[in-house]
Formats: sequence, structure tokens, C-alpha cells
Amino acid sequence: MTVLRGSVICCVGLVLALARPSMAQESIAPLKGPPADDGLITIESDRQTADNVSGVVTAIGNVRIVYPSRGMVSTSRQAQYFSREGRLVLSGDVDVVQEDGSELRAERVTYDLEDERAVAVPLSGGQVRATMILRPSQPAQTPLTP
Repeated sequence: MTVLRGSVICCVGLVLALARPSMAQESIAPLKGPPADDGLITIESDRQTADNVSGVVTAIGNVRIVYPSRGMVSTSRQAQYFSREGRLVLSGDVDVVQEDGSELRAERVTYDLEDERAVAVPLSGGQVRATMILRPSQPAQTPLTP
């Protein structure tokens, strides 16, 4: 396992610990009980590259991202994690599903991990589709709401 201080841990299946740059990750323990908000993300894809100089990790082909602490699973054709900016960009048939059943479908989704904000963009002439579970007792949750 290669450990890069600050943001990225690389191994088979490319596991990313999306910690703030000042935090170091020495090891990853399996989650037990309710997942903690540790920023752990698992990325599976046909091909992956990591550029330690630029801090950009790219996953291409049949991308599947599991974000346990957010209860989210997403699929896309490509994903890029920009560790210095704390930004995740999913592109190509993006589908984000939360464990409560909320879904988001778009051509491109840009997610700012620090601000917890997302922008979804459709194909030219198309639309973004979001399915949300609305409950009167709590604010609306989208598939990208923590």
C-alpha cells in the first residue's frame, strides 16, 4: 500500500481517504457499527491513475464509488478527485443513490467536499433528474446532502 500524506491512499481498488491536507492517514481499519464521518471513499473502475505532483486521481471506465459515511453509491464513466481543491468530478451517465432511496442522474456532477455543495449538469438539451424523499419533520435531502 502506498500512503500519500494529506489526501490520497492508493491500493487495489483505489481507496481514498478524503481528509483535509493537514491530516495524515497511516492506515485504514474496516468500518464496524455505524460508519463514522471519516471521509473514506472506495473507487472501483477499469483503469485508475494517480498523479502525486498535481494531486489528481482519475478513474476511467465502469466507475463505482462507495461513500459509506454519507450512505451514497455512485456510478459514472469517469471520476476525478482533485485533492488540493477537495473536489470530486463525476462525468458520463452519472447516477448517485442514497440509502434512503434518493437519486440523482446527470451527465456531470461536481462535488465540493469542503463546502458539501454539488452542481449537476445534463447533456446538452437534456435535464438533470433528482428523486428525493420528502419528510415534513426534516429538511429536504438530495443524494448529495450529507
